Amino acid sequence: MIVGVLAIQGAVSEHIKLLTACRVEAKTVKTAEDLAQVSGLIIPGGESTTIGKLIKLFNLEEPIRERSSKRDLAVFGTCAGMVLMANNIEDGIPDQPKLAIMDISIKRNAFGRQRESFETDLSFISLTEPFPGVFIRAPIITEAGEAVSILSRLPEGIVAARQENLLVTSFHPGLTGDLRIHHYFIDLCKGL
Repeated sequence: MIVGVLAIQGAVSEHIKLLTACRVEAKTVKTAEDLAQVSGLIIPGGESTTIGKLIKLFNLEEPIRERSSKRDLAVFGTCAGMVLMANNIEDGIPDQPKLAIMDISIKRNAFGRQRESFETDLSFISLTEPFPGVFIRAPIITEAGEAVSILSRLPEGIVAARQENLLVTSFHPGLTGDLRIHHYFIDLCKGL
């Protein structure tokens, strides 16, 4: 099994490092040919509008949508990746690029600007100990469809969720040394 990290902008090397620490073959994904070789795809944190435009430019939009809808590909979006996966972006720009593959509504930058970034311990379904959540200009899930399972929340709203083969977090698991959410995603990939 190979797990890919979308390598067109954002925190790519951090996810590659954690996948390698999980003893999984990790691959950077920049083309449809790369995508065809992986069982799972992590869309890292970064700048969602830029990543969305590059996904379209590199002809990855339809292959990601098609494989994820067939449940032939697990997709994990962190922060900007979550924004791109959402069906509805409440405060997006006109023609906001998005994959629209998960039945969630989100608000971008829900916790404020860069200077309001913070870390906090999170309860996460299936984890016995808190997970260190790193929030940087993070979005929040404001609404979730019936098929969406809530995995973690803060008083402000939902910060992690799963819909079948799709996983999203508002925070950046790639910026911690904690492998547990990456293992959770790897198990999701194995279940396909």
